[in-house]
Amino acid sequence: MPLVVPNSGERLLLSYLVNNAVPSNLKLHLYVNDYIPDEGSTLANFTECAAAGYAPITLTGANWTITTDTNGVTTASYPEVTFTITSGTTIYGYYVTDNTDTQVVWAERFSDAPHQLPSGGGTERIVVKIRAD
Repeated sequence: MPLVVPNSGERLLLSYLVNNAVPSNLKLHLYVNDYIPDEGSTLANFTECAAAGYAPITLTGANWTITTDTNGVTTASYPEVTFTITSGTTIYGYYVTDNTDTQVVWAERFSDAPHQLPSGGGTERIVVKIRAD
């Protein structure tokens, strides 16, 4: 599924763009309910993973890389992030919140969802990329 920026995320990103709000590090979360994000998505739509070993990961601003290709497409990329989970769970995708976990900035359901982790757990690796055409 494509990355979705809900209405709340659009407002927050625009407030950062015009210096109406001070940007901060974002948080990456995994969700475990069978949900397809859309423009109206809010935190209430996502059931965050609660499996043993799971914790959201802070996306530190300095670790993002911004590139522009020869076609003028600009991409913000974050290095691969690895969640290590020590029990079984089913993961459908990820969502990103502001640093205070009050707003969904964007979300993405895995194109091959769901991802099943066995009873002994495992890892989920994610590379977050945002494109501006």
